[in-house]
Amino acid sequence: MAKDKFIFWQKWLTWANIMTIGVGLLVAFAGNSFFFEVHNQYTQKVFFGSEVFSPQTLLFKNWLFGIIGGTIVGFHVLMVMISEYAFKQKQKWAYHAMWYGLLSWFVIDSSVSYHYGAIHNIVLINIVALVLIGLPLVMTRSNFKVTL
Repeated sequence: MAKDKFIFWQKWLTWANIMTIGVGLLVAFAGNSFFFEVHNQYTQKVFFGSEVFSPQTLLFKNWLFGIIGGTIVGFHVLMVMISEYAFKQKQKWAYHAMWYGLLSWFVIDSSVSYHYGAIHNIVLINIVALVLIGLPLVMTRSNFKVTL
């Protein structure tokens, strides 16, 4: 792959993770805002039927979103650092680490979401993130001499 194409995909990878850090901050501090209105509506429907969140449930949800948002931020800060240093230097371990981190999150999160009927989380969040971050990994595979 030409150097310019590799740099394009490497920067895509970095910026996709930077944008996801932004999403993580929104999850942590604005989980009830219009940004998550659709996700929250589906979550309420799946787990509470037509019942409106009680104040205690909303407090619990906000606490969980704070923890989840912090985890999202931490994971993607690490991904940015790997992308900007070891991945950019085409270190094979960085390529593998990014795939292993992305896929382990995707499989576990999607499996748990599916088990509990929260398909909306898979569609609205997980698949979008998998494509956004996985695409540059697929496109740069030849730079790391990865074999299947």
